[in-house]
Amino acid sequence: MNEQPTRRWLTTWIVVVAAGEAAGFAAPAAVGVLTRDSPSAFPLLLAAGAVEGAILGISQAAVLHRRLPQLSRRRWVALTAAAATAAYAIGLLPSALAARWTSWPLIAQVLFFGAGAVALLTSIGLAQWLELRRHLSGATWWILGTALGWLVGLAVFFAVAPPFWHPGQPPVLVVAIGLVAGVGMALAMAAVTGATMSVLLRRQTPSVPRVAESSESRRGRP
Repeated sequence: MNEQPTRRWLTTWIVVVAAGEAAGFAAPAAVGVLTRDSPSAFPLLLAAGAVEGAILGISQAAVLHRRLPQLSRRRWVALTAAAATAAYAIGLLPSALAARWTSWPLIAQVLFFGAGAVALLTSIGLAQWLELRRHLSGATWWILGTALGWLVGLAVFFAVAPPFWHPGQPPVLVVAIGLVAGVGMALAMAAVTGATMSVLLRRQTPSVPRVAESSESRRGRP
């Protein structure tokens, strides 16, 4: 991509993907407040996470399809929704297993949380890589770029929301604070992942033509 189209594409990615993630995050934000301390919180949050992932996947695929027209939007959305569900399950696991891991040795706790953090941050990028690798060489870097994007995004969220959350606040206010922090998270994540994808699209060559050429070569052999 040339410099000007690259900048326009990146701007479009940031706006569309941030909007999609912010809209999708409204589902778990509302469910989290409304089902607090409820036995149904865990499954409902997983369902809300799937909704968030689906909306994120739709927004990403809409922009990415312009540069990779052979990308399967349906597969991209399905993989993103599944990965988001898994990410929420990983994030909720410590509270669900608090009665167990709190009695573990310190080294076991460190390994537990370290593995969980890596799995959570790489879940979406790894799932999307399954489709992206079909169309773009060097797609493995997308896993790292996406993990970095979510690391920065979550850092923004936790820097904004917790200081303004206080016991006894009305649920509407709690959700509103979460949504504002979610917008910041979405913008940060979209900026980092957009920059990553821009580099991949600019410096890498599509993998599909190479696969096609390889197939044609095999057919032409005696």
